[in-house]
Amino acid sequence: MKFNQWLLLAFLSISTSSIFAVEHLKLSTTTSTENSGLFAVLHPIFEEKYGVKVDVIAVGTGKALKIGANGDVDVVFVHAPAAELMYVKQGNFIDRKAVMHNDFVIVGAKNDPANIAEAKTASQALQFIAKAKAEFVSRGDDSGTHKKEKSLWTLAGHKPEGTWYIQAGQGMGAVLKIADEKQAYALTDRGTQIAYEDKMSLKVVFEGDDALFNPYHVMAVNPKTHKYVNYELAKKYIQFVTGSEGQNIIKNFRKSNQQLFYPDADQ
Repeated sequence: MKFNQWLLLAFLSISTSSIFAVEHLKLSTTTSTENSGLFAVLHPIFEEKYGVKVDVIAVGTGKALKIGANGDVDVVFVHAPAAELMYVKQGNFIDRKAVMHNDFVIVGAKNDPANIAEAKTASQALQFIAKAKAEFVSRGDDSGTHKKEKSLWTLAGHKPEGTWYIQAGQGMGAVLKIADEKQAYALTDRGTQIAYEDKMSLKVVFEGDDALFNPYHVMAVNPKTHKYVNYELAKKYIQFVTGSEGQNIIKNFRKSNQQLFYPDADQ
């Protein structure tokens, strides 16, 4: 092949790859949001609208926040308000916006061996579980769900320990699978519970306490701290999920004809 022909082919190859290059938005989030299936509906619409690709890193909220604080992603979508505000105060994140909420529930076997359905509060339900030494599977991963569980144990005045208390160190879907196999109790966000309802025999045995409220927020990684993050695309994502289009998708997202999340952004 002559040099000029080779040069032309190389030029065409570079031009073609440039034309088809896709901008990527890196997002760290909690496994509970990913497990619910929401992103599989929400993200394709955002991607088509802006001609981009969203790369999701689904881990526990604690880890998702650390990944964001390290500048390894552009945007963070989590559900641990106290931890989020701490990182915002430290200058790691900006543009924090409310997106949606659901609630936490305690699932367990149909026969409810610790009789937690009779409890008046979520912390009392945990007291019943501890007293009965009924098996309980914890996320044990510093996720938003794990943070909520630990706060409930504190309210219950009890430090869970013993063979009945199982720390899985895994995501919400995996924890529900383990709990189902053991017919044990577990704290879960309702979105994941609904998404996994037809895959397990566990049922919601305690719900409705105000302490189980579960809000989700989205935040951009601070470009002043990490200059290489894609802040402009992060802003578009935040505007999308908190705007009318994204909020309507969240409102209408259902599994088994049940609404998983409730939009919270101010329109």
